[in-house]
Amino acid sequence: MTAQQLKNSILQMAVQGKLVPQDPNDEPASVLLERIRAEKERLIKEKKIKREKNSSVIFKGADNTPYEKIGDEVRSLADEVPFDIPDSWEWVRLIDVCEYIQRGKSPKYSPIKKYPVVAQKCNQWSGFSIEKAQFIDPDSLSSYGPERLLQDNDLMWNSTGLGTLGRMAIYKTAANPYELAVADSHVTVIRPLKQFVLPEYLYYYFANPTVQSVIEDQADGTTKQKELATATIKAYLTPIPPLDEQRRILTKLSEVLPVVKCYGTVYDETVAMQEAFPERLKKSILQEAVQGKLVPQDPSDEPAEALLERIRAEKQRLIKEDKIKKDKHESVIFRRDNSHYEKLDGVERCIDDELPFEIPENWCWARLGSISSYAETKQKVNAVNADSAIWGLDLEDIEKGGRLIVRKTVGERKAIGDKTVFSKGDILYSKLRPYLLKILVAPECGICTPEIVPFRMYGGIVSEYIVNFLHSPYVDNLINSITYGVKMPRVGTETMTTLFVPIPPVAEQYRIVHRIEELLPLVKGL
Repeated sequence: MTAQQLKNSILQMAVQGKLVPQDPNDEPASVLLERIRAEKERLIKEKKIKREKNSSVIFKGADNTPYEKIGDEVRSLADEVPFDIPDSWEWVRLIDVCEYIQRGKSPKYSPIKKYPVVAQKCNQWSGFSIEKAQFIDPDSLSSYGPERLLQDNDLMWNSTGLGTLGRMAIYKTAANPYELAVADSHVTVIRPLKQFVLPEYLYYYFANPTVQSVIEDQADGTTKQKELATATIKAYLTPIPPLDEQRRILTKLSEVLPVVKCYGTVYDETVAMQEAFPERLKKSILQEAVQGKLVPQDPSDEPAEALLERIRAEKQRLIKEDKIKKDKHESVIFRRDNSHYEKLDGVERCIDDELPFEIPENWCWARLGSISSYAETKQKVNAVNADSAIWGLDLEDIEKGGRLIVRKTVGERKAIGDKTVFSKGDILYSKLRPYLLKILVAPECGICTPEIVPFRMYGGIVSEYIVNFLHSPYVDNLINSITYGVKMPRVGTETMTTLFVPIPPVAEQYRIVHRIEELLPLVKGL
């Protein structure tokens, strides 16, 4: 149960007489209503309020169900009342316990900050806020009758607009640093006879799901311009408890609702943790994988050092064949005296302090640029001159995380401009917004946007292992900390080529990939 659901349940109990016990010593609501009617007659005689047309009296019939008398007409309300109430309570029309219910008026605004206008945005379920108010022209204040000036503890009910309709707040003079305030035409002011009916009780009644769940159905107009008519508000069936029970209800709510708020905080944190858990678990699995902790090492595996020696030999051969250019700053990383060293430009130095984590003994560290073609010149082609039947890859074709969601040919997408050629088995890496982790192994040949860098691994290094490595938290956090560009961050070539890569034996690379393929679907299903 969410905090809002719990709050709704408590409010519903409160207005149904189920939150606090009834006290037989309380003055019943029927007597309270008689006193309210007497008070309203006095105010009418003093011309402080006007008599409502078609005023009603609601009473219990011999069958113990509610009836309403308007003039000489009596009709049953059994099908209209939303729930049962205790015997000491009474149903009334809202206007019967109020001295004033009226929409505000359209103001003439002014930059002079003297008389604020309470608008919909001032009324939030979190409370009333005058900071969001605009101001009327001071000269127009004379057009406002004294009844339109907001009074302390007036209820302000948003009466128009999708998303705000039905939202209510209680006006507090203490929250208004200005001399007075008025309401605009989108807010209905409800002024109960506060000595008999507590505004806070009415607030909680109108905030409960019985009212709020049907508010739009009771409004008039189109979906976006729904309006809650003043007549509808005046006629709202409202349950009235004895005055002392109103006080007990409010006391109990003041005790319970802060606890609900705390519960909501814990609940939200728990939900957030549950939602984040699969992704955190995935990251943990990938990090364990690249640190040699996901699968056991096999002493019969050819060590990674032999793999790197083959890569260096392979690259020397390709250089002699003029297929690749010699790396001017070739990096060789090796172990000596239980430490890691790097030979670069003929200079050896210890790099223990630069390496991000420990790896198994039969693993090796290498720079990505030394074991892949990432920095090598890519073959370019203008899309107009490309075969229209081949695959044309754009960034939007790849989902966050690297899943390919659509595959279109060059002709299908009417590709234009310069593109980069890639081959089947190449690793495709998005250098634009790298935090999206749009990385995958090409299932076939094609051309792609220059924002995608195709590269291949040397020596039979398993491409899927490298993709998982590039998805790992170590790489993700590192790369995104040193991207350039604010709106469209990119990762530079040097950042990628100098990236430390932990290299397991090839056989272990396959075991790691296989294990990840087993685990990640299970994680996704959590």
